[in-house]
Amino acid sequence: MVEIVQKENPVLRKKAAEVPAGEITSPKIKKIIRDMKEALNSQDDGVAIAAPQIGVSLRIFVVSGKAFLYDKENQKEDENNAKKKSAPPDVAFINPEIIKISKKKYIVPEGCLSCRWLYGKTVRRDKARIKAYDEKGKLFEYGGSGLIAQIFQHETDHLNGILFIDHATDLQEMPPEKQKDTKHAT
Repeated sequence: MVEIVQKENPVLRKKAAEVPAGEITSPKIKKIIRDMKEALNSQDDGVAIAAPQIGVSLRIFVVSGKAFLYDKENQKEDENNAKKKSAPPDVAFINPEIIKISKKKYIVPEGCLSCRWLYGKTVRRDKARIKAYDEKGKLFEYGGSGLIAQIFQHETDHLNGILFIDHATDLQEMPPEKQKDTKHAT
């Protein structure tokens, strides 16, 4: 099983290096993405993970397919109905760059797979658009609001050596047995 490194690990504080264009489809990068997906899918509440969270300082993150079911712009049903639908596949974002972000800010609850079981409130932008390379080396763009925009910002922070606990307020430790409602961790 692939280990998710925790907040004390110095790799989480480094600015991650870009993946050279010629290596995007290499066996090395494919293995890193497989390892990221394995680590992410080992966590029931995980919705995204960045490569530094598995100890690899490269500009890659993966968004769980289940996160797209919760995207408020694309998913109008309540969370319980969304859970019943089959999730789309996980999506890898290689060398991601936020290219557009809304001015509107809001306070959201947030957690992190590398700051287990800490949750707090942080300020995020309502909408974000990102460009990145996919696993086949093709450049694409994806825009989202709500949870997807929050994930883009959280994971980009990881790639820049920033943890959500650096700017969150009202931090509380909430192990699974103390959680009253569904939490998402990235």
